[in-house]
Amino acid sequence: MEDETEKGTMFRMPIHFGPSYGPRQVPTGGKLDYANQPNTTTLSLSFLTSPEKLEALLPDCFRLHGDPVVTINCSQMTNVDWLAGRGYSMIGITFPARYSGKNDQVNGQFLCVLFENMCEPIITGREELGYSKVYCEIPDFNVSENSAQLSASWQGFTFMNIEVNNLAEFSIESATNARDKNVGMLHYKYIPRTGHWGEADVEYPTLTPASSDQSKVIKAATGEGRLSWRKAQWEELPTLFNIVNTLADLDIIEYRGASLIHSVGGKNLRKQRILS
Repeated sequence: MEDETEKGTMFRMPIHFGPSYGPRQVPTGGKLDYANQPNTTTLSLSFLTSPEKLEALLPDCFRLHGDPVVTINCSQMTNVDWLAGRGYSMIGITFPARYSGKNDQVNGQFLCVLFENMCEPIITGREELGYSKVYCEIPDFNVSENSAQLSASWQGFTFMNIEVNNLAEFSIESATNARDKNVGMLHYKYIPRTGHWGEADVEYPTLTPASSDQSKVIKAATGEGRLSWRKAQWEELPTLFNIVNTLADLDIIEYRGASLIHSVGGKNLRKQRILS
């Protein structure tokens, strides 16, 4: 039986050149291998914050669910199949939420923003999936024997630094079990209507099911993390200052752990769906 998720040829602007290629579609005859690619190193840090500030970030269809813990996942990917072996990096910021709709009742991690350092995954992720993606510069991780550090910037203005120290080996089984408890990722897709400024052309929540993940943990370590933000004026981050400053205002009541995970494999996100 044909998999319904594989039906349909995808197009993006400019459509007059034919089908558009990316993480869910390669030229005829090509098959993406998400079981063995990409190779990913993920630096993660979590902290407890005030629930009121997280609730203010949620669209009306979502509610905060569980402890108000923010998790920052910084991933550096190499050997990306749909980029013919090239790579890119991302920084995702999530916290637990619940969607309660007419047909769906879903708990998951709400992705409030995903910074990436390449335009192609930003365009495909925003238009096809409803991910809240924006661009920034993300250099390679600085990893030593028992520490790791990462920064994020825009045209030379560094606005975030994360470091994890005292890294100690963590069992692959425990890291895998912790990942498998994830029930999915929640998003809110919004595309403005041309000429009707302030109105939406498309507006709805979407879900990334956890079941679509084919990645395997190959090495894991835990440590003590620290996070710092640098607030910006409009002139310093013209399109990002409001995002950065809002995130910088989240109180760090206490840190809730940090890790460095090496994995292989991923997901093509063809099971992404609209929540109703």
